[in-house]
Amino acid sequence: MEQGIIQVYYGDGKGKTSAALGNAIRRASTGSTVYLITFLKGQLNSDFLARLEPEVKCFRFERSYCAYSELNDEEKNEERVNIVNGLNFAKKALTTGECDILILDEILGACAEGAVPAEDVIETLKARSPFTTVIMTGRKLPDPLREVADQVLNIVPEKEPA
Repeated sequence: MEQGIIQVYYGDGKGKTSAALGNAIRRASTGSTVYLITFLKGQLNSDFLARLEPEVKCFRFERSYCAYSELNDEEKNEERVNIVNGLNFAKKALTTGECDILILDEILGACAEGAVPAEDVIETLKARSPFTTVIMTGRKLPDPLREVADQVLNIVPEKEPA
């Protein structure tokens, strides 16, 4: 059994989620089970993601169709509850060993928005077995999460279209 790691894709460049999914698909092709939990993204193309099942199971706990940043304060408060539910589900999946790879897509953004403290994410990460890989994505990486990560990849654009 392969040793798991805590991996982070962060930065201002595009492709963090794509890199995490590419990594997951590569591992799923060898028999690993992958859970993807999305945060802050509004509606994704769930029809496409559903085609990756059963090897890659996708979960979304937020109810809004809009991105978190587009919500008013009352809607954000409601979504915080859903975000915490998503993190609790992640902890359960790690505790029970339901998946070999867990992607917490935009969990770093949830921390930056104040929807969930980095310390709660760290508590969730403590539930993982040494053989489970956790991949986290987002623009900003809080220092406490940087410290627990085994691998940190900063996605920075070098050239942008005019």
